[in-house]
Amino acid sequence: MESHRLVRPEHLNHYGFLFGGYLLMWVDEVAWLSASTEYPGLRFVTVGMDDVSFKKSVREGSILHFRSERVRLGTTSVTYHVAVCSGELEIFSTHVTMVRVDEKGEKTPIKS
Repeated sequence: MESHRLVRPEHLNHYGFLFGGYLLMWVDEVAWLSASTEYPGLRFVTVGMDDVSFKKSVREGSILHFRSERVRLGTTSVTYHVAVCSGELEIFSTHVTMVRVDEKGEKTPIKS
């Protein structure tokens, strides 16, 4: 799955760079969209994100490109590699693991 985001003034910290929390929120959202698109009708929540290391700062007006690819499917979870680029430069990447839950929030198998 691919997605884009425009970095706007409200996404910036007091130094004029993108707050890392916004980037993490967008990465999480892309992973959730990937799982929800690949497994329609199922309910997923995030259980973990691997290494969180910001490689490059991002300024206002940047258009970020998000690319998500499934790397692992377990019984109740699915993991996506999410990479974020600004232009040709990768600024962030991680693995996001989503788990399928039922209406009560309990883990349940992805494939029934």
